[in-house]
Amino acid sequence: MSKATKQFQTEVKQLLDLVIHSLYSNRDIFLRELISNASDAIDKARFEAQSNESLLEGNSDWKIKLIPDKDNGTLTIRDNGIGMSMAEVEENIGTIAKSGTKSFVQAMKDAAAAQQPELIGQFGVGFYASFMVADKVILTTRRAGDAAHATCWESTGDGSYTIEDCSKAERGTEIVLHLKEEFKEYLDEWKIRSIVKKYSDFIQYPVCMDITRTETPKGVDGEEIEGAGTIEKIEEQTLNSMKAIWARPKSEVTEEEYTEFYKHVSHDFEDPFKTIHFAAEGTSEFKALLYLPAKKPFDLFMAERKRGIQLYVKRVFITEKCDALLPDYLRFVRGVVDSSDLPLNVSREILQEDVQIKRIQKSLVNKILSTLAELKEKEYDQYLAFWKEFGPVLKEGLHFDYANKEKLQELMLFQSTRSGEGEYVSLKQYVERMPEAQKEIYYITGEDKASLEQSPLLEAFNAKGFEVLFLTDPVDEWVVQSLHEYQEKKLKAVDRGDVDLDSEEEKKEKEKKQEEAKKEFGSLLELIKNRLESKIKEVRFSNRLTDSACCLVADDFGMNANMERIMKAMNQAVPESKRVLELNPDHPIVKVMGDMYKQSADDARLLDYADLLYDQALLTEGTPIKDPLKFTKLVSELMVKAAQ
Repeated sequence: MSKATKQFQTEVKQLLDLVIHSLYSNRDIFLRELISNASDAIDKARFEAQSNESLLEGNSDWKIKLIPDKDNGTLTIRDNGIGMSMAEVEENIGTIAKSGTKSFVQAMKDAAAAQQPELIGQFGVGFYASFMVADKVILTTRRAGDAAHATCWESTGDGSYTIEDCSKAERGTEIVLHLKEEFKEYLDEWKIRSIVKKYSDFIQYPVCMDITRTETPKGVDGEEIEGAGTIEKIEEQTLNSMKAIWARPKSEVTEEEYTEFYKHVSHDFEDPFKTIHFAAEGTSEFKALLYLPAKKPFDLFMAERKRGIQLYVKRVFITEKCDALLPDYLRFVRGVVDSSDLPLNVSREILQEDVQIKRIQKSLVNKILSTLAELKEKEYDQYLAFWKEFGPVLKEGLHFDYANKEKLQELMLFQSTRSGEGEYVSLKQYVERMPEAQKEIYYITGEDKASLEQSPLLEAFNAKGFEVLFLTDPVDEWVVQSLHEYQEKKLKAVDRGDVDLDSEEEKKEKEKKQEEAKKEFGSLLELIKNRLESKIKEVRFSNRLTDSACCLVADDFGMNANMERIMKAMNQAVPESKRVLELNPDHPIVKVMGDMYKQSADDARLLDYADLLYDQALLTEGTPIKDPLKFTKLVSELMVKAAQ
């Protein structure tokens, strides 16, 4: 292929502009990103060579080489990893074939300057950091096992790049950065050493550089020769310690080392929220270094998520995202697991079924959940901050991980009718402060606390002093299908079925009042039901309402308004369902309509009032009304009549 000039994707152009002009507050990061990419490439080569030794091409001396050239103003990063084909170069560099890139670019435009460094790590676009310090980048690469084809890619970051075939003797990738004049300090030995030591000391492959030293020649006795002048001696030195951080005792690892390794495996620019470092012995032997992030990644709820747990076997990299190691509700956890029991040639299919993997998963889940439980018990404020970020995804475990249901339900936090701004309550706290007369744990689902607090469905509960939990995450609708009870107290939705809040004496009194109301307003209820029969299942008097005129409730196992909203937002077909319209027999509007009905059962206003009651019930539950023009017209007419 002759040299071809191509344009970057629009998103890449925007990304480059952000990276070059406003993204990083610390430009040293570019070298960490390139060394990390080189390490990943060697990981992949080692893994593929387990099943295809020819990829080694007779060279298993893994190395990342840094070559500063002050004469030409270039810094070269060279590795002998897996390399790339031309198609892979275009896919990985010429375009960004990752969902979420547009979201990233928009987020970067919207974010304040102080937030920008933490955002970049969520999107894995570290290669483009090269253009912060370089006005031209040349990448030459050859895939392992394909000696005949190499690719040269070049760009000045101006929106286009060139790509062509070339030759390259050794497998791997070489990136040459033509540094901008103001960034020539990155050619100094001390600068390179300090960056590698700070960010890449834990990389398990040698990061090497030729070091030039001036010294006086020495004789056979080791003494310097007088008058012999000086000579320059070049020696290749390894700049990093190459110690697998997870294999070292916790007492020998500093917080700074833990933090930098987290940034290496997660590509996050924030410090981790919590570090979990432990070794398991017995039926399954492995070492694990796990991290809980401080902020949720942008792709937490996307199908195409970034890496999770990296799997090593006897310090040999196997895969960067081992889905079998953790259940999906812990997908936010980052880190490394190194097993002593698995075979080196383990396949992705075997991983899903391997008994040892299942044992490792059980141990990891237990450790993570016990760490969170301890944090909740001893450092509640910290746990609350974590919960606000990851609570919705942790709740998924209640639905999918039955074995750990009891542990998970102790980690749950909810806002409620008794919690103040920013306050939460656990199920245990809820049960401990239940009034003696309260028999069930009550909850209501919706979009947010502010709107739920205004719901007329809460009136009777508030009057009784019964606390109601606010479940405001979409996943909650599925969670409550699995969490039926807690400490022998059943969970009950305040917007489904009938509710039993009263003592035996109060029940008798209410039943008597309702019987009287049915006698007095029974025909009116029938008229309302006939008017709204295409929209509702039933009309009945309510035990929930004390102040409001009406509300809509679902059957015990019916679909409520919140579930309908969620399904519509997911573009799912919403099955036709009718809810029950409940009326407050003590509300003046019911009495007014009853008097109107007695005077004239054919009064056309009764039908309008029935429509208004239904629309009013829809509005109070947050559901749009179907004919807002008619609703406003009727309200306007009522206002005029009231004024007259």
